[in-house]
Amino acid sequence: MKQLANSHIDDTFYMREALKDAQMALERNEVPIGAVVVCNGKIIGRGYNFTEALQDVTAHAEMQAITAAANHLSAKYLAQCTLYVTLEPCAMCAAAIGWAQIARLVYGAADQKRGYKQFAPKVLHPKTEITAGVLENECKQILVNFFKEKRKKYGII
Repeated sequence: MKQLANSHIDDTFYMREALKDAQMALERNEVPIGAVVVCNGKIIGRGYNFTEALQDVTAHAEMQAITAAANHLSAKYLAQCTLYVTLEPCAMCAAAIGWAQIARLVYGAADQKRGYKQFAPKVLHPKTEITAGVLENECKQILVNFFKEKRKKYGII
């Protein structure tokens, strides 16, 4: 995949923004995953996991960010947008990314257990470009620390 010279710098910047949302989730005792939608160099949607607070298994970071971006644009298709998310989307979120026709997906850490590549590798829109591994260590570490604390709290480790 061909990328512009500034693409890496932009990807790092926007992934750090998604990590800020992951931190907000962490502070609310939610699984710390964050997402931002960018269009024409501007963040138009943000989200973080909100499943515990809403008691809604579909309230993933990506879903929140996609909804916010669609509301911002007053449009259901986000064909000119890039979604940055700290963890590889699950199959549900990847399907929403596909339905929204998001042009580009950038994620930090791979999800070997629940990631879309494991269960639905063809669910994204065929034109969606994918970049993986942006700030991978930072994205992975916030999750590792969260679950380590959970296991510790419940005496699992």
